[in-house]
Amino acid sequence: MSAAPTDPYSQSQSNLPNPTPAKYSTAKFGRFGGRFVPEALVAALDELAAAYDDASNDATFQRRMRDLARNYGGRPTPLYFAQHLTEHAGPDAARIFLKREDLAHTGSHKLCNVLGQGLLTERMGKRRVIAETGAGQHGVATATIAALLGLDCVVYMGEEDTRRQRLNVVRMQLMGAEVVPVTSGTRTLKDAINEAMRDWVTNVESTHYLIGSVVGPHPFPTIVRDFVKVIGQEVRAELLETEGRLPAALVACVGGGSNAMGLFHPFIADEGVRLVGVEAGGEGLSGVRHSATLTGGSEGILHGARSFVLQDDFGQVRPTHSVSAGLDYPGVGPEHAWLADTGRAEYLAATDDEALEGFRLVCELEGIIPALEPAHAVLPALRVARELGPDEIVVLNLSGRGDKDVDEVSRLLAMTPAGQDLAAAR
Repeated sequence: MSAAPTDPYSQSQSNLPNPTPAKYSTAKFGRFGGRFVPEALVAALDELAAAYDDASNDATFQRRMRDLARNYGGRPTPLYFAQHLTEHAGPDAARIFLKREDLAHTGSHKLCNVLGQGLLTERMGKRRVIAETGAGQHGVATATIAALLGLDCVVYMGEEDTRRQRLNVVRMQLMGAEVVPVTSGTRTLKDAINEAMRDWVTNVESTHYLIGSVVGPHPFPTIVRDFVKVIGQEVRAELLETEGRLPAALVACVGGGSNAMGLFHPFIADEGVRLVGVEAGGEGLSGVRHSATLTGGSEGILHGARSFVLQDDFGQVRPTHSVSAGLDYPGVGPEHAWLADTGRAEYLAATDDEALEGFRLVCELEGIIPALEPAHAVLPALRVARELGPDEIVVLNLSGRGDKDVDEVSRLLAMTPAGQDLAAAR
């Protein structure tokens, strides 16, 4: 098989796989998705869809985005063979590769989407962006691009998450963003999105809501998906160049689902590639203290789109729980709902304890501190590798680095200030 180029940004937008025009205002993924919003937002969503369609065919826009992605964002990110993690899986396990999104500028995959939406904000002539954030990574990426482009920036963050992710709060503030702690509801990501939506309705003429995942009303799931699918395009090119074949399985954590969709989408048509999403199982699926929407939820409408939602018998959104702020969300992107409904992708859950064990393994075996979000996918990736056998390849999306989580992990594991060994602390 001939080698492929390692840099998908060298392709024009029109040549990217599975392009989806944003102009169809009723765009859905099967019966999921759509647009369920107040009338005040319809014009802004139409404007965004039109701006995206125009930018997709504008060579100057695409050239600028490619340049910033490479020289500012650090793309393409490496695909790293995790030898020790593979050995830990056992002699009969598939080889495990890590897609190192933690090495991208700002420390996660989030800049892919934010860069594109930031340039769209500029294109629409708006000078203010708002964003929601859970783990803080999307907020940091938004503050970064706002500083770069000279935009005013307000980030809504649940009060509980500002405690768990204090480092990222400071990073956002250093770059000039106003961080607004949200004290309503469970004081986590869902409530931050609610407040951002309220801000947008009030300031829709001057403000772009730079949404952070493949959630929300059309055209957001399509636009975010198209900006983040460079992750999977790079994996495809890197493996064809170095191994001459595609992976047997892709594994990624799923909250709203942007990092997983970015990895999965370029492989949807490749039926021989397993797509495995891992949700936050919290304290276990037998109770309600989890955030496993696809494995424990039901169909409903949340934040402007039809998808799966964690809700009670009366349709009220349930409180959620996860050790990871970025996965602590009661919904999921509608394209993930479609992939689950059609059986193209499989979704399972990892508990808090399993995520902490995955965190420990990657730290101790590979010398990499992962974010708690992708740490949820580590043990499932090991299980998939054991199922597949030694002649196959598994790619785990390491969607972010864990500097932001060190204090929280230390607290959860009761580590001493002197730095008690992580395994002993457990």
